[in-house]
Amino acid sequence: MASKVLTFGEFKTKAGRLSPYFFHAGLFNRGASLGRLATFYAQTLLQARAQGRVEFDMLFGPAYKGITLASATAVALANLGVDVPFAFNRKEAKDHGEGGVIVGSPLAGRVVIVDDVITDGAAKRESVELIRAHGATPVAVLIALDRVERAAAMAVSGESLSSQSAVQAFEQEFGIPVISIANFGDLMQFLDSDSPHARDARAFRSAMEQYRAKYAA
Repeated sequence: MASKVLTFGEFKTKAGRLSPYFFHAGLFNRGASLGRLATFYAQTLLQARAQGRVEFDMLFGPAYKGITLASATAVALANLGVDVPFAFNRKEAKDHGEGGVIVGSPLAGRVVIVDDVITDGAAKRESVELIRAHGATPVAVLIALDRVERAAAMAVSGESLSSQSAVQAFEQEFGIPVISIANFGDLMQFLDSDSPHARDARAFRSAMEQYRAKYAA
């Protein structure tokens, strides 16, 4: 199952690009694999805190993938001795029971947004606005993979590329860091490793290089 999370071939991204690889965080769908991923999230966040990049009071997971990721990361942090509250949002407000769009701990203090990737930053912008609307402060976004791709810019015809990646553009717009477990460079190093999955995927290394040359920020 773990080998299917990162697959190589030809995949159409949300931005309409043909990518030689696809990261499918939804396939961390068993307790053991999700637990290992959450530990990576927790360790990466604690390392960033130790480096002085972020201080935080709670986690927030945007619907839908962020719900599981934030919840599991909170458990992993607790197992590492850092017990913090977490919350997530509903896509639509609930008009009965406790109501509202926020589930879990009330949003307060310094909040880290936990999700899988940043594609165009739109979903994370919504999270930033939601957190601020509740009187809390978003201080970082924690993701599994930074694709390090230049974002698309408006063009009359064809695709025009920004000088910045989606992550860089988000950081500049909101003034908060994006912390990732891995990035495109790590994927290239993986292809050069002795892992059986890496050996099977090495045929796509040239396509990865071409993709990086075209889109890398």
